[in-house]
Amino acid sequence: MTPEIIRKVDSTGVIAVLVVDELKHAVPLAEALLKGGIDTIELTLRTPIALDAGKQMKSAFPELTLGYGTVLTVEQVTNVLDSGADFAVAPGCNPSIIRMAQKKGLSYAPGIMTPTDIEMAVQEGCRVLKFFPAESSGGLKHLKSMAAPYQHLGLKFIPLGGVNMDNAKAYLESPLISAVGGSWVAKREMIVNEEWDKITANAKEIKSLINGIES
Repeated sequence: MTPEIIRKVDSTGVIAVLVVDELKHAVPLAEALLKGGIDTIELTLRTPIALDAGKQMKSAFPELTLGYGTVLTVEQVTNVLDSGADFAVAPGCNPSIIRMAQKKGLSYAPGIMTPTDIEMAVQEGCRVLKFFPAESSGGLKHLKSMAAPYQHLGLKFIPLGGVNMDNAKAYLESPLISAVGGSWVAKREMIVNEEWDKITANAKEIKSLINGIES
């Protein structure tokens, strides 16, 4: 990731992880999150309208830091860039995708869960890594043990998968963490049901927690 994107992710503390099924929800969803103080998102490429949703969000709110997740092919690297991506992440560590992202100038964080994953990512020049799936693989305890041999490299992690309001504080207080990724802020069914006020409330709740840790 570029220094600018790293600063943005570090400063926001939370990345809202989103699955959008209908294009009509893109702009009101972004608005609800911004009202709650969340300006950084990971829009997953799990639905056919994800790229168009990202375009609409970025067009309506240029201040949004737009990330795409579930980037699984080298072709998708180009696709997300064309859709206005500021960064991208993936569940796993694929050197081919890392190299394409570097070639295209896309800030990219591969997914890691093992020391081997970390070493593959480090070899390709990555220093910000997505820790996935975080909770089911052992949570913060696992991450601390796994990251210890690489402490001198200054790696930072974005945990995702099972992160919620109950455990976010523990992650955010660790110097290993750049930001937490959270699908609970705007769950898929909440988006489908257009629960914009609830999404704004969830965003405010996690941002309040982050501000309390930073103060």
